[in-house]
Amino acid sequence: MSIDPVIWFFALGVIAGLAKSDLRMPPAIYDLLSMLLLLTIGLKGGVELAKSPLAGLLPQVLAVLAIGFLLPIVLFAAANVTNRVSRADAASLAAHYGSVSVATFAVGIAFLIDRNVTYDSQMPLFLVLLEVPAIIVGILIAKRKSTETRWGKLLHEIIFGKSIVLLVGGLAIGWAAGPQGVATFEPLFFDLFKGVLALFLLEMGLIAASQTQALRQSGLFLIAFGLLAPVPMGIVGALVGWSIGLNLGGTTLLAVLAGSASYIAAPAAMRVAVPEANPTLPLTASLGVTFPFNIFIGIPIYFAVANALHAN
Repeated sequence: MSIDPVIWFFALGVIAGLAKSDLRMPPAIYDLLSMLLLLTIGLKGGVELAKSPLAGLLPQVLAVLAIGFLLPIVLFAAANVTNRVSRADAASLAAHYGSVSVATFAVGIAFLIDRNVTYDSQMPLFLVLLEVPAIIVGILIAKRKSTETRWGKLLHEIIFGKSIVLLVGGLAIGWAAGPQGVATFEPLFFDLFKGVLALFLLEMGLIAASQTQALRQSGLFLIAFGLLAPVPMGIVGALVGWSIGLNLGGTTLLAVLAGSASYIAAPAAMRVAVPEANPTLPLTASLGVTFPFNIFIGIPIYFAVANALHAN
């Protein structure tokens, strides 16, 4: 199976970072690229949702939320049973790996587009829904009976963070405007999607390369966790997607979401709510191990699993 050319931009970033090249992307450009990606995913999903009735989505929404709340509990148990990290760090890992990666989702979409595989219009909505539950579960596990957590401030940071605002805003605009209303935006958002994703992945490669020192210091546990956690979670996502009636592309993307790990929303929330957890551990695992694994190996595996399920 051929690798989507957009993935090689990530590899280029990793090589440049490891070679200590002076290649740098200005933070403002990186922020702009991430905003364009989030809005594009939201707009495209909103346009497709406008074509479909929303009444039948409730059972699917409940199933997706169940994934969001249950997976981090399993992940915490897996991390905690090893006794290699503290309870707070295990809870933080569970929150990061139970939440989702927008970048991995975007690569999954590019993977499907390259193969002319369509996906269900509600997938961007599921992306939004899966962002928050694992973070809440991780905080509850870490804090247990503590009354110190300022839930109002925390929920505000999560719900009104950049990724949620842009995804939900894009969904709402796309749904309200419909295909004709969004047509004037297509050259900026839809036509340039893969180009924007390529530049975004270039910077992600540079960031991933910067995690190598932290990986060496963290030892084999973090590498093993980052490599072994995604595929079982992705298979669960594929099974749920298939069981709730998603098409081949939708099943693949739900597997991609379940197998991904957050590096935006979860770090920000856990830093506020669980300051005793080491923020380097989950960020190093998600960016330095799991993200590269997923875009090169994981996504093709999830697609193959979805194909096998839909072939029956």
